Amino acid sequence: MANKLQFESIAIMREQVLAWLAENVTTPRINHILRVEQMAIDLALFYGLERQKAAQAALMHDLAKYFQPQKLLHMAMADGLEIDEVMSTTPHLLHADVSAIIARDKFGIKDEEVLQAIANHTLGRPGMSPLCCIVFIADSLEPGRGNTAQLQTLRQISRENLQKAVWQVCDYSLKFLVDNNCMIHPRTIATRNWFLQKSKAIPASNSVT
Repeated sequence: MANKLQFESIAIMREQVLAWLAENVTTPRINHILRVEQMAIDLALFYGLERQKAAQAALMHDLAKYFQPQKLLHMAMADGLEIDEVMSTTPHLLHADVSAIIARDKFGIKDEEVLQAIANHTLGRPGMSPLCCIVFIADSLEPGRGNTAQLQTLRQISRENLQKAVWQVCDYSLKFLVDNNCMIHPRTIATRNWFLQKSKAIPASNSVT
């Protein structure tokens, strides 16, 4: 009975989140979110992580995607988040942190690992948990992102070594940002370097630690 009630509660919350998303993001963005959710679930199952945590974090990772810059800045400041010069110049980078705030305050998510997976899905963070890594990777590599040879290779790596996948996804993102003359947040570089160094010390097969 307890398991049934828990399942029903999870299903109800998912429908509530989807209803909220339908009013606050575009249909293409919802489709992206659902693809991220599915890829995060698949990776969680592959690596023996908690399926429901991965699903929750992925479903809520873009709650604030379309918030206006001033709203993002206001909510981040009100929550006491550190806002550096790059974030002030490019407030959209705060949508991940603000999405975690909404998940906590609007939908009652208390699991800190789920909240961190939401908050870190854009810039990453050195020392991210495997769950955070999965959502970070799924956001960049879900099928709707394309089917180039490079993306196919990255998807294969994501099922071999999460550490390696994170730094290579960072490289992929950094190249895009440089090619398009975009601001680069130093946390992305720090994430890349941390996971590059970490992956050198970890076997390549089915590694999550």
